[in-house]
Amino acid sequence: MISSLSLTSSTFASSELLNRKSPIPRLNLPAQFPNRSALKHLDRSLSTNKPLHISSVDNLSLPLKSFERSTECRAYEADSRRLQINVELPEEQAAQKLKIGLYFATWWALNVVFNVYNKKVLNAFPYPWLTSTLSLAAGSLMMLVSWATRMVDAPKTDLDFWKSLLPVAVAHTIGHVAATVSMSKVAVSFTHIIKSGEPAFSVLVSRFLLGEMFPLPVYLSLIPIIGGCALSALTELNFNMTGFMGAMISNLAFVFRNIFSKKGMKGKSVSGMNYYSCLSMQSLLILTPFAIAVEGPKLWAEGFQQALSQIGPNFIWWLVAQSMFYHLYNQVSYMSLYQISPLTFSVGNTMKRIFVIVSSIIVFRTPVRPINTIGAAIAILGTFLYSQAKL
Repeated sequence: MISSLSLTSSTFASSELLNRKSPIPRLNLPAQFPNRSALKHLDRSLSTNKPLHISSVDNLSLPLKSFERSTECRAYEADSRRLQINVELPEEQAAQKLKIGLYFATWWALNVVFNVYNKKVLNAFPYPWLTSTLSLAAGSLMMLVSWATRMVDAPKTDLDFWKSLLPVAVAHTIGHVAATVSMSKVAVSFTHIIKSGEPAFSVLVSRFLLGEMFPLPVYLSLIPIIGGCALSALTELNFNMTGFMGAMISNLAFVFRNIFSKKGMKGKSVSGMNYYSCLSMQSLLILTPFAIAVEGPKLWAEGFQQALSQIGPNFIWWLVAQSMFYHLYNQVSYMSLYQISPLTFSVGNTMKRIFVIVSSIIVFRTPVRPINTIGAAIAILGTFLYSQAKL
């Protein structure tokens, strides 16, 4: 609300704004100024419950010949609508926590389902190159349909984007195939125990190839990671060198994927699910000719017929499920990263491996020794400590 104050006797005599806390200076007015006695009140002070803003001070100093004009001080109440204070109410905090909880639950559940169906498919159809190709193909097809139907906004890309994505896609392809090969040879739990050692590869590659230095707690966290993985590997009942090396190669490939991703995607606008979708499409183009060369349609046809005769029509559902859930769990993980802090994401990734390991042991009734369990626990604890020290 805007009001006008005139420096006359009637204004200050009737005002309720007078007190003695903030004296204001006398005005040097001419002797001819009418009702001069009323200005004695200027020794007193003005106060108000709401701030007063003087919009003009041009007429506060009056010349001798301009006493006919009355000096006006325009004041207005502060507009409280201009004050923007971001305060999260308890209801908003609860809603945010619920949202993060749903992201985590969806991420872990999809990952567990993928690993279960992936292992079922590989037990009946031991062709990891084809299953890896199908999972990338399913994700690429899902996103193409989403872009075509406008369910998801298509990314704006150019040739430079795809060039920068190429090394990331190569590393992603190698890591994906190596992990699938590992799961085709050993238990899911063993593969994920070895894959929990990925931070050790990240630190070593960054230190010796990129010259990056880390704080001492980061290096110390590698001790339980390496020790736990080694203890678990040595005590694994169904140890297989191909499976072990596949998990190790997957760790190394994903480290390079992360490094190339940081360098190649700097300044790019594509992120989140669209970034992973573009990555899947390029990986599919890279992997398909190698899958045909390594295994080939003839082996795939024979294996498919044998799996159908042993499992029945359910095998087709297993194949579709593992392909779809692979893309979905990766997509949710990328979406989660943009909703939560990196620290929360790293903790969630550590907890995810625990859920996968425990779930696979229960579903497939994998025999586990106590010493093997201790080794896995030490490795996962080291991974958690690394995430805390790194951040």
